[in-house]
Amino acid sequence: MLALDQQFSFRGQRIAWGSLGDGPPLVLVHGFPWSSQCWRRIAPWLAERHTVYFFDMLGTGQSAKPLDQDVSAAVQSELLAALLDHWGLSSPQVVGHDFGGLAALRTHFLHGVSYDKLHLIDAVAVLPSGSPFYAHVKQYEAAFAGLPDYAHAALFRAYIQQAAHHTLSDEQVAVYFAPWSDATGKAAFYRQIAQSDEGHITEVQARYQKPEFEVHLSWGDKDTFIPVSQGEELARLINADSLSVIPEAAHLIQEDAPEAVLGSLLSRL
Repeated sequence: MLALDQQFSFRGQRIAWGSLGDGPPLVLVHGFPWSSQCWRRIAPWLAERHTVYFFDMLGTGQSAKPLDQDVSAAVQSELLAALLDHWGLSSPQVVGHDFGGLAALRTHFLHGVSYDKLHLIDAVAVLPSGSPFYAHVKQYEAAFAGLPDYAHAALFRAYIQQAAHHTLSDEQVAVYFAPWSDATGKAAFYRQIAQSDEGHITEVQARYQKPEFEVHLSWGDKDTFIPVSQGEELARLINADSLSVIPEAAHLIQEDAPEAVLGSLLSRL
């Protein structure tokens, strides 16, 4: 497991982060409902050549989860910009998965932060987005937050299994469920879904163009959450330098094919 032994205060809220290795900076940005632990089998190898930074996004993992929290994509991109400034990184390489990809794109196109290279993995980045489940939770957030623990655990397991091509083990599920398992985490889980907003994608998608730095995409060929066709559309919109389609992997690609993800990253760092 990755050790998040450092803290950063973002607007009075605790952000847990850690780092490994020594060398040029490389920042890993996870998505939802994952945490920085999605990089646990990848970060140590990247750290042999880089100083690897990882953190739990606002309202996830070991970071703060107050009841009145704004965890929208707009705030998460502002958090990423604030962390890069806190770490003193002016132009790092950034890897973003899922909503972490959206945060990285918004941080560049809306906040003017430049990267050395950007690596996007099954990123939330183009419309259409969302699902019937998300729409339902938005309408009945309080009811979902009040689910009995056993029902919440079963729903969570079913949800993340849909994101994976291979059957997840009890250990894998436990890694991701732990931060959402108590009353605070349960409420935070459904809050993240309720605050998702296609408008945050619309806002940044209208600004897409070829950046001044390299952009590389990796996508699971079995991704049913965000299919490869959306990766191809994103690659076209930003004139990406490469798109690697990884076989036998779905949206939770770090669990389905960590070696392939690592290989794809190392070949382009």
